[in-house]
Amino acid sequence: MPAPGLIWRYGALALMLNAAQALAAGAQERGIDVPSGQPITLIDTIWGEPGAAGLTVRFRFLAPLIDQSLGRMTFIEAEADMAYLCETYALPRIAEQGPPVAQIVISLSDIPVEFGALAPEATQFFEAYRPEGADCIWEGF
Repeated sequence: MPAPGLIWRYGALALMLNAAQALAAGAQERGIDVPSGQPITLIDTIWGEPGAAGLTVRFRFLAPLIDQSLGRMTFIEAEADMAYLCETYALPRIAEQGPPVAQIVISLSDIPVEFGALAPEATQFFEAYRPEGADCIWEGF
């Protein structure tokens, strides 16, 4: 039989994990509002290495409706969402950081994909923007 202190530690750890999972689930359920109304949630943010031109920051979002097999959301429709995410979500977050940001990349994926991994089963849309004050200026790849 485990020591009482050990049981308490395992119980406390289990409660902390459950609380963290509940917070993550709640954040995903809330999502981020975009013009198309599709459900969007943040997957992660990747801060690149500062270069001569500045820093590239990638904001990766889950957008299940872009799944091309469903035929619900085209790139043109999602493009407005990406510009909106750049201006209303990304810009406020890079303003709080230190090194100057030269480029913001917004990506949407219908399923979670590890950054840099090949995933032919996934539908993914990408757009690059140059931050200028309160605006995101589109820069095609």
